[in-house]
Amino acid sequence: MNDYIQLLIRLIRTPSFSKNESDAAGIIRHFLNERNVHFQTHKNNTWAIRPGFDPQKPTILLNSHIDTVKPAPGWTVDPFGALEEGDRITGLGSNDAGAPLVVLLAVFMHFMNGKDLPWNLVYAATAEEENSGPDGFESIKVFLPPIDFAIVGEPTRMDVAIAERGLLVLDCHAHGKSGHAAREEGENALYIALDDISRLRDYAFEKVSDTLGRVKVTATQIEAG
Repeated sequence: MNDYIQLLIRLIRTPSFSKNESDAAGIIRHFLNERNVHFQTHKNNTWAIRPGFDPQKPTILLNSHIDTVKPAPGWTVDPFGALEEGDRITGLGSNDAGAPLVVLLAVFMHFMNGKDLPWNLVYAATAEEENSGPDGFESIKVFLPPIDFAIVGEPTRMDVAIAERGLLVLDCHAHGKSGHAAREEGENALYIALDDISRLRDYAFEKVSDTLGRVKVTATQIEAG
């Protein structure tokens, strides 16, 4: 168990922002290599298939991600410090998704050399989850065997989650007309964008999910100048 705790601590202490996860990927690969686990790689993604793969059996995927968002200004401790307090470890990515990533690896290792199982097992530590980037899980699907069932490690307050919201990202541009800020001239593109953002804020989709509720529309960034 201590090996996995130390692995989590090393991951927390290693910055692994989306698209810059190579060091974290290296930590996972070193851990597997030390235990003589054969693995495959593609960019910053790493996956291993339990020996004895049988295409006649169903395949279970254990998957979580190695990337994190950047720390918000409100952190009151070092986000890369992996602060240990009793049975708690605090740090950026400790919960999303370092702990699930390590726990699923522990599960994979537990079944690694056991007796014959009724299913195949695949472990994947993948990149670019936080930004839905093209070089994350989507980029390795072509290399994986057909997956019948997946356990995806995410912070769910220890509840089993059976559904997840999809994501659509729109990069929108508002065009105005140039003018002097001190004069009544031109057309301010910021105001045009704000009008559109207000419409999005108040918009309600007709379709409502029985599991997830209403579709959420959120403006997250604006840039002008």
